[in-house]
Amino acid sequence: MRLILMTGKGGVGKTSMAAATGLRCAELGYKTLVLSTDPAHSLADSFDLPLGHEPEKVCENLYGAELDVLQELEENWGSVKRYITEVLQARGLDAVQAEELAILPGMDELFGLVRVFRHHREGKYDVLVIDSAPTGTALRLLSIPEVGGWYMRKLYKPMEKVALYLRPLVEPVFRPLAGFSLPDKALMNVPYEFYEKIEELGRILCDHSVTSVRLVTNPEKMVIKESLRAHAYLSLYNISVDLVIANRIIPPEVADPYFVYWKENQRLYRQEIIDNFSPLPVKEVPLYSREICGLEALGKLKEFLYHDEDPSQVYYHQQTFQVRQTDEGFALELHLPGIPKEQISLGKSGDELHIRIGNHRRNMVLPQSLATLQTAGAEIDGERLVIRFVENPGENESGDR
Repeated sequence: MRLILMTGKGGVGKTSMAAATGLRCAELGYKTLVLSTDPAHSLADSFDLPLGHEPEKVCENLYGAELDVLQELEENWGSVKRYITEVLQARGLDAVQAEELAILPGMDELFGLVRVFRHHREGKYDVLVIDSAPTGTALRLLSIPEVGGWYMRKLYKPMEKVALYLRPLVEPVFRPLAGFSLPDKALMNVPYEFYEKIEELGRILCDHSVTSVRLVTNPEKMVIKESLRAHAYLSLYNISVDLVIANRIIPPEVADPYFVYWKENQRLYRQEIIDNFSPLPVKEVPLYSREICGLEALGKLKEFLYHDEDPSQVYYHQQTFQVRQTDEGFALELHLPGIPKEQISLGKSGDELHIRIGNHRRNMVLPQSLATLQTAGAEIDGERLVIRFVENPGENESGDR
């Protein structure tokens, strides 16, 4: 299965691009599913057809679906939800409040990942196009497999072992006092099994021959800045961006004086998009005179966007994570385009490398060849962050920092 994620700042047109991409893939004979994981669904509006949680046929070879978080929650998290509800009711909350609070913040993002994993595992489709949430939410979603792994390894599994060991000793006293039982082994296993699905999806997301992110942007300063940050953060998690789509370009034939300022601004920002995202390919889509809604309008967008191309191809191959041997030891290279070195901070603890860019942080588990070494400085080389690892840092070089 080919997995294509469309994301961008809210309102840039990513849903239309996802729908048009799915339409072109279906036209080429691929069995295609366009899945919306955006909490504010608009995929059904784009197709101008009713869609639900399960895939509905849109046209030949093309299916659409909008994630229902509550249904996905019941299927994957029902036993845990019922236990949390029981605990909250025992602490004095009424049934409605307890059930609402049993749905933890951020669960919709987790279930979006699980749903993607299920479709990939079942293999019913040749192409899965994800109409993702706006960039901020999408970045949290795509970082979950790696970030969640840290919590599971460092906190959950040790706590689970202690809890299961103490349960037979504490339960006879605990149940009468608290009004609810401690979780048993079956219940404790549910979160870890849930995580294992996400971890497996994480490997799929980092397989550049399978998964690509396509950034949809507009020729506007704030939108471009957010898209550049998104590109850097995705590179940080080793997720490939293979195409940038610059949407809503004012056509040259528009001569109304009202648009003079906007056209000049767009001329500058269009070049900025090409320069800043280079060597990524950039496709430009004009501002249409009417809304893109329904299969006929999407068909015109599809023709302009891809013409005779196959959208399931990988438009750009870029290895964002590389370890190479040097005379002094090893060098770890990360592709971080458009990020000044002042915004990057690094640290190493045991077998983990901590990388922070702004308010995004990655705890990268190092390969064995690097885990036993110490860091000996870092530098920006073009668009790559190069971190040096040596066995014994010299006097003028610091170790872990």
